[in-house]
Amino acid sequence: MKKTHDYKVFKCFSRKFKIGGVEPPPYVKLIFAKYSGGGAHIETAQLRRFLAEVQGEEGSTVADAERIVEEVAGRRQNRGELTDHHLPSLTLDDFFDFLLSDDLNQAIKTQVHHDMTAPLPHYFIYTGHNSYLTGNQLSSDCSDVPIIKALQAGVRVIELDIWPNSTKDDIQVIHGRTLTTPVTLIRCLRSIREYAFVASPYPLIITLEDHLTPDLQDKVAEMISVTFGDMLYYPQSGCLEKFPSPESLKHRIIISTKAPKEEVESKSVKGKEKSSQKEGDEDEDEDEDEGVSPREEVCDLLAELEDEETDNEDDENSSSSSDGRAGQSETHPDYKLLITIQAGKPKGGLKSALSIGSNRIRRLSLSEQALEKAAASHGPDLVRFTQKNVLRIYPKGTRVNSSNYKPMLGWMHGAQMVAFNMQGHGKSLWLMQGMFRCNGGCGYIKKPQFLMMKGPHREVFDPNRTLPVKTTLKVGVHMGDGWSSDFSPRHFDSYSPPDFYLKLHVVGVPADDTKKKTRIIDDNWFPVWDESFVFSLTVPELALLRIEVREHDRSEKDDFGGQTCLPVSEIRPGIRSVPLFDKKGEKYKSVRLLMQFEFL
Repeated sequence: MKKTHDYKVFKCFSRKFKIGGVEPPPYVKLIFAKYSGGGAHIETAQLRRFLAEVQGEEGSTVADAERIVEEVAGRRQNRGELTDHHLPSLTLDDFFDFLLSDDLNQAIKTQVHHDMTAPLPHYFIYTGHNSYLTGNQLSSDCSDVPIIKALQAGVRVIELDIWPNSTKDDIQVIHGRTLTTPVTLIRCLRSIREYAFVASPYPLIITLEDHLTPDLQDKVAEMISVTFGDMLYYPQSGCLEKFPSPESLKHRIIISTKAPKEEVESKSVKGKEKSSQKEGDEDEDEDEDEGVSPREEVCDLLAELEDEETDNEDDENSSSSSDGRAGQSETHPDYKLLITIQAGKPKGGLKSALSIGSNRIRRLSLSEQALEKAAASHGPDLVRFTQKNVLRIYPKGTRVNSSNYKPMLGWMHGAQMVAFNMQGHGKSLWLMQGMFRCNGGCGYIKKPQFLMMKGPHREVFDPNRTLPVKTTLKVGVHMGDGWSSDFSPRHFDSYSPPDFYLKLHVVGVPADDTKKKTRIIDDNWFPVWDESFVFSLTVPELALLRIEVREHDRSEKDDFGGQTCLPVSEIRPGIRSVPLFDKKGEKYKSVRLLMQFEFL
């Protein structure tokens, strides 16, 4: 029986709208009629044929169909609903329930299915930036809570800024030279140990921004060794010649930071490099954001933050020569031994950094602005560098509200660690979350083969070159459901039910970037669109389909009704259930779309 809800108009009148249950849209009824042979039930053999012909599940069996039928019937019984048929078969309502079940009828693959035996640089890795911050970059608390949340979401790279405490006898994690409040390093390490592998068994990398004296570095080495024990991986030789694979490093923790050096010399070299960076046109972190803020003191602070990030991604050259040891009066062997992935940049600018000797592997970090500059002038060099080494991209220092940048540019150039503020929100973070739904959400995505290939003359993929269309994705938008369960009757509109429409955006290489949207369905909690859209893709391996539901508002900004982002390479053909998420990336309990996907 359909319920009604009164919406007040001008305080004097009310409008009644029926709010009933969701019903199968016309297209679903046609599909049911076709595969039931015009009958009232779909038998298991007919369901298996539907799975093979419409859903593209050619390997499905009658036993698979029987399991679906039994699961749907069991759920109806658990809800106290009576079934009017004998097993094994589905009524129209049962069939519709199956199509809307995002656990039985997923839109993307849910298992790890990539080859996990290649070296680490062959993978995109789910990477956090300043993972300990609860909010903005200037005044929020530092805590292990956001670290735990990131690990529970499948993040595989955690960043910690480590500083001496006020008495110089212990280590704290804090965003230096800001008003953020610290948390002890040992607390963060213990939380990491507990939650490191709750979402993924593949290796966890901890990147350290090290601001410590030699004695405190030794203390960190002891903390890490004792806390992680056998979970900790580091090369016994002290120098990696080739990165291991994610498969070989399951349930292991890896440390990445710059090589330690004597504190006095470290300060001296940093001072010289700061000066040379400001005078010259080197590569990494020129502060391009001075003058953005109207307050001079804020500008100074932001510039200092940019420089600070540069300092801590500092170089090996200041302490290295042909044998890698010149200029170091103290090597801190215990601490240095724990560093599996060394970070830094040699002198000579970006071109030199990207053409380091083939016998050394390392991690190079660039700010988002430096990446844009490098992509414009050294695109193929970036791709070539990332075939053997690790490239990390981090947000510019002016993102004090913990916003994020567009990640696709980094992925197009093979950057493994596109570091994001996971405590932020917004469309860029939705893309990041969508990308790492790939490969079962394990936090490691095998890079497309074209990013790892070299031609006979060392030529590599050129991200700036437009390629021919490789495939075409047809997207059908059938209907939506769940808003009446997850939202109050007047959440979207005080005077009538919501007016929903859908926005579709393919994000990828520039040639693939395309936007579409459906028509508006007025006054309906259960909108049926039944519209189709076609997207031509030149690089489908990197493409993401971003989906956002909006509620049309004639007098104000349109309201948000849910979002998701699907990696095109993972999309399963057929009629699929697509669950939606809120602005923070939390999954709604009931809100979902019924969509159809076909590769032409």
